[in-house]
Amino acid sequence: MFDESSIHAANETVQGDLARDYDALGEKLAREGIDIETIRKRATDFAVAVPSWGTGTGGTRFARFPGGGEPATIFDRLDDCAVINDLTRATPTVSLHIPWDKADPADLLAKAEETGLGFDCMNSNTFSDTGGDHSYKYGSLSHTDAATRAQAIAHNLECIEIGAKLGSKALTVWIGDGSNFPGQTHMGRQFERYLGSMKEIYKGLPEDWRIFSEHKIYEPAFYSTVVQDWGTSLLTAQELGEKAFCLVDLGHHAPNVNIEMIVSRLIHAGKLGGFHFNDSKYGDDDLDSGTIEPYRLFLVWNELVDAEATPGLNLAHMIDQSHNVTDPIESLMVSAMEIQRAYVQASLVDRAALAGYQADNDALMASATLRRAFRTDVEPILARARLDAGGAIDPIRAYRAAGYRAQVTARRPKVAGGGGGIV
Repeated sequence: MFDESSIHAANETVQGDLARDYDALGEKLAREGIDIETIRKRATDFAVAVPSWGTGTGGTRFARFPGGGEPATIFDRLDDCAVINDLTRATPTVSLHIPWDKADPADLLAKAEETGLGFDCMNSNTFSDTGGDHSYKYGSLSHTDAATRAQAIAHNLECIEIGAKLGSKALTVWIGDGSNFPGQTHMGRQFERYLGSMKEIYKGLPEDWRIFSEHKIYEPAFYSTVVQDWGTSLLTAQELGEKAFCLVDLGHHAPNVNIEMIVSRLIHAGKLGGFHFNDSKYGDDDLDSGTIEPYRLFLVWNELVDAEATPGLNLAHMIDQSHNVTDPIESLMVSAMEIQRAYVQASLVDRAALAGYQADNDALMASATLRRAFRTDVEPILARARLDAGGAIDPIRAYRAAGYRAQVTARRPKVAGGGGGIV
């Protein structure tokens, strides 16, 4: 856990500047009829889960170049996740990935209490072989072999069992099942096998749990993918039942797809369950959130803020990224702050004015209304929310000044680089 005195020392040097910037922004927003304290409260209440796997260095298909102080165990990963939350005060929960994070639930709960963290959605892994009797080379939940499907189902049920002991309330299921050649599989029967497996997992959900179906257009299968888009994900959620929802990963779409419209449609269907936030340039790049298309991130949040009053809307917000050339802790902090920034900016949209322009078919002014909110520099609000919650005004600066990476590099075993594979 991060040394509070270190955070205080870093804040002391810039606190006066923040106060002036905050007051100036407050005056500007007041002229627009917006109370800055109301917006600050929304920023303070915001939270996004960090992925345990995101604290390690990722890789490409060709190589992985680990940095110093790589976390070797889930307990190391929780230490790193605690640092992210100590500094940003926006990431109080961690999303675990089994079997990589498998440990005695009692030990995990004790570590969570020590670090001040909680546990978010559980994530299963049937997209790679992890020591089971049956291989997932040709599929998992949709495999032609019943024993292989049974193994994949049992793994997901185990994830639920572990998560229930940790206080988690949801399971995210993403599979790499598909085909690489035309004719390799019967697409209809393959999907029916997948649905059959998901129904068995669904039966194992506790009463207060949800299951998220996550789609992905391609990779590792390149000709066809079983759950390839939001339509298939929606069909799955509708067939499974009221506890089944769709999870939208911002990188899991074809180029130029209107993701914010997908969000709107899933809200309309009552089946939007949550998000994996990241960014992309070419495909499922898992880049830091807001680094490539910050306006798209804002537009997604615009739909979410607009739908806040929708009955039953209960969204899980998680980061899902791979950090190949940066310090993973720094990247996750930046992403958490950028996701929070987009949320706060979307909270500034004049919805009454926007509705009026839309009703009048005034495309120019409707678009300008969104751009005005997006262009507002809300950094003083974010920084003040962090300060008031005990976090750092400038998390990256405070993190580097404290030398946390050097400290863990000195005490954690060095990890060898080499083989490819995104973590």
